[in-house]
Amino acid sequence: MKQGIKSIEKLYEELIRQREARQDLSADTSLLTFNSIKGNSVINVNTGDDVLAYYVSDIAHRQLADYLNIPFKYYERMLNEQPQLLDMNVNCWLMSNPQKRMLRTLDGKLRAFLSDRYRRLDNLELMDHIMPVIAQMKGCEVISQDITETHLYLKVINKTLKAEISTGDVVQAGFVISNSEIGLGALKIEPLVYRLVCKNGMISKDYSHKKYHTGRQIENNDNAYELYSDATLAADDKAYFMKVQDIVSCAVDEAKFHLTVDKMRKAKNIGTGDDPIKTVDLLCDRYILNRQENASILMHFMKGGDLSHFGLVNAVTRASQDVKDYNRATELERIGGVLLDEGVDKAEPKSKILMLPQAA
Repeated sequence: MKQGIKSIEKLYEELIRQREARQDLSADTSLLTFNSIKGNSVINVNTGDDVLAYYVSDIAHRQLADYLNIPFKYYERMLNEQPQLLDMNVNCWLMSNPQKRMLRTLDGKLRAFLSDRYRRLDNLELMDHIMPVIAQMKGCEVISQDITETHLYLKVINKTLKAEISTGDVVQAGFVISNSEIGLGALKIEPLVYRLVCKNGMISKDYSHKKYHTGRQIENNDNAYELYSDATLAADDKAYFMKVQDIVSCAVDEAKFHLTVDKMRKAKNIGTGDDPIKTVDLLCDRYILNRQENASILMHFMKGGDLSHFGLVNAVTRASQDVKDYNRATELERIGGVLLDEGVDKAEPKSKILMLPQAA
């Protein structure tokens, strides 16, 4: 399993730093102007008394393009080749149909351009509510954590709930908590299976929980912008996070864990054919994996000496440790879980054919 920030303490330090550095605004799009300056994009917010300027992040560029119905391929071409044309397009469409939007900023950068119904479910509050619950769960331990540009991750195992896939091959139950403050998906709590022999983590798509960032619409007023105070959301957040605490406290489900373990045992009896290179190529085409990921999976598949479907799943989750980006490493752990489910569901025991899902 890939390691991110070294400790919970270091994670908290970064979350507190971000809390102090961030600024969240609600602004009518008619009060925004978009400019290209020396190869960078800047969005300005006219408050009436001042003009606040923020560099536009890659994520915010995509969200702006989506909101303005500009195909991102064309948006990106203007950004790279004709920035003044992009300025004209963005400013025209921002003015044509003025609406309130939420702007999330950090360290002088617009990190998200969101709906006025977007509900902040921030990482620091999330940590404050779930860490005491995890601490009270017998045998539970956070074994990996990170805060990326887009997500917070906590990966937790329960050392008291374990099983053998085969003699000496022990797995433990666990779960992954992930959250995005900038509109890239729901708060998720997903089952995790941790294999001790190689320290691989596999995330199961089945049995996961999601909580979406949808709240009340921002009220219209005459202000050019408004800062969102933590106090205004405290009451709503309390009820919400109580539900999250309940989900976390039940995240390690013994029955569901053993169902996944049973799938792993079945996968050991499912063959992948006689050509591991072709098998991995098929896998990478299906799940849109790049050349480096292809090479890493193939290396671990061959090195593991297990050409069963189980061996292929483990090659995918082991390759996640080789990826630099923590977001992508986590996605490979999810792909491992999908691959296990689909392979076992579609293949009969003793099959010698890798039953990958067919492209539509």
